[in-house]
Amino acid sequence: MLQGAGQTILWWGRLGNYGPDYPRNRIVISCLESIGFEVVAFQPSFSALSDIQARFMDFKDIRAVWIPCFRQRDVAGAARWCRRNNVPLIFDPLISAYDKRVNEKQKFSADSWRGLRLLAWEQKLFALADHVIADTRCHKSYFVERLNYSFEKISIIPVSAEESLFFPQDLPVNPLPEALFFGSFIGLQGAEFIAQALRHYSGPAFQLTFLGQGPDRARCEEICREHINDRVAVAFESWIPFEDLPKRICQADLCLGVFGTGEKSDRVIPNKVYQGLACGKTVLTMRGEAYPVEVLENNLGIAWVQPGSPEAIALAISDLFSPEKLAETRSQTLPRQTYAQYFSNESIFHTLNALFKGSA
Repeated sequence: MLQGAGQTILWWGRLGNYGPDYPRNRIVISCLESIGFEVVAFQPSFSALSDIQARFMDFKDIRAVWIPCFRQRDVAGAARWCRRNNVPLIFDPLISAYDKRVNEKQKFSADSWRGLRLLAWEQKLFALADHVIADTRCHKSYFVERLNYSFEKISIIPVSAEESLFFPQDLPVNPLPEALFFGSFIGLQGAEFIAQALRHYSGPAFQLTFLGQGPDRARCEEICREHINDRVAVAFESWIPFEDLPKRICQADLCLGVFGTGEKSDRVIPNKVYQGLACGKTVLTMRGEAYPVEVLENNLGIAWVQPGSPEAIALAISDLFSPEKLAETRSQTLPRQTYAQYFSNESIFHTLNALFKGSA
């Protein structure tokens, strides 16, 4: 529990590409406000000099400083101000800069001087925080093992979904079952493996829709042209406004998650999984250790395949859309129960309440 009496959370950091409108940030801010905190944004002109700028601000009644996701560069300045004012610093990185550059994007190797320098830099930043937020149990373990942060000072807060937007909607039943992939077509998501599944599919006829843009989309389109399957009607759709995404999800019968290989894929639960479950949709995704053990063991609204396997994707879709399973796949009950129990905004509220007030 973080001791203190203030009723204001100082949301510290330059906006960059992910400001308060980023879904993760909106959800956390909403939950903090529901506890009773006022969230005040401070956007310093320069991250390196942010503590100096903050000296001239009239901040009052500050309970804690919160550094939002992806803002590693803001930690050092905020930490200096926090030490001077005896205020705890909470860091919600969402991802490790080292993990992203070394393991996901492979810009340089772990044992290179650049990799070692980046790791040392991020370890020092984490050490400055009084408390760290992880979105999955695997990221918590990674922060402990790779970034040398204390296990006891990490809370797990799932990315979750914006529940005012993502909820079940009763829409007409599709005459042809639809599996929907939506995303940014990056390697971690493994959209190419979905496209390659066409070569192996021999189950009931269905509609396969790819929604979004990204570096792997052109390759997915090429694969689908090379492997035309009479049992699968394939469509590619462009991005739609975010507020229209929930209805588009609810129009589908099955949401396709991520299927990429590599250490990074195993540590994350992507936005689309939370959003699909919140909309009451069965999700087919790679089996990853980031999920709660109970969900992994009981297949509660989520169907699992091994990462990087087009054959497994084809077989799973065939099973989920079989006459015996289709009604169960379309049922909203298990996906909603899983979301409510493990990933909901209410679960975030309880975690934050325990962190600040010592009660669940």
